[in-house]
Amino acid sequence: MRLDKLLSNAGFGARSQVKRLIRKGHVTVNGEVVKDPGFHVDPEKDEVLVDGEPVLYEENYYIVLNKPAGYVTSTKDRELTVMELLSDIPRFEKLFPVGRLDKDAEGLLLLTTDGELAHRLTHPRWKVPKKYYVVVEGKLTEEAVEPLRKGIELKNFKARPAKVKILKAGDEESEAEIEITEGKYHQVKRMFAAVGHPVKYLKRVEFGGLKLGELPTGQYRHLTEGELRALKALLGLKE
Repeated sequence: MRLDKLLSNAGFGARSQVKRLIRKGHVTVNGEVVKDPGFHVDPEKDEVLVDGEPVLYEENYYIVLNKPAGYVTSTKDRELTVMELLSDIPRFEKLFPVGRLDKDAEGLLLLTTDGELAHRLTHPRWKVPKKYYVVVEGKLTEEAVEPLRKGIELKNFKARPAKVKILKAGDEESEAEIEITEGKYHQVKRMFAAVGHPVKYLKRVEFGGLKLGELPTGQYRHLTEGELRALKALLGLKE
């Protein structure tokens, strides 16, 4: 097994993070510093250490969390992070969030120890769908959301065409669902602001085919075998 894959699977970060870790000389294999991320190791026989900490090759964790507002999507921060909600999971400190949800946003957040899966879920090549429920200011019309469906030009990039469904249109505020395949900074908020309807509330309800369902706010669950199989198939990963 490649050294970078072993470290990703063991929860030391996404693939790009563990490559930096290896190249900076933090990793030893059988007492020797190895700086090649592609170096092959046998997890069952070789002793692999990261800054002196043994790397344990164990089954990966895949967690869906219904993130509440007020928590930062990070493993470490001066403010409350989503990790506070997972502290009863074994090796929870090895988990890392896949992508981001704003501090004031709610909904489906995937956390894992699987670096390769996380890498593909966030890489533009795979165009992973993300669906959000939003409440926006003002009365949404089909004409107003048409630029979002065609692909709207924002300040520093052009968003791909989105799927938008208006759920309720009131004079003061409206409700809608939007599905995008990118994950730029504040993208959904910027898209609706660009058509004159700033977002008041944002909740992610689906990610890569995973559904939030009835999971209570602040609670988590493990992915089912079927969900994991479907997710890996979507990303071209072998079982």
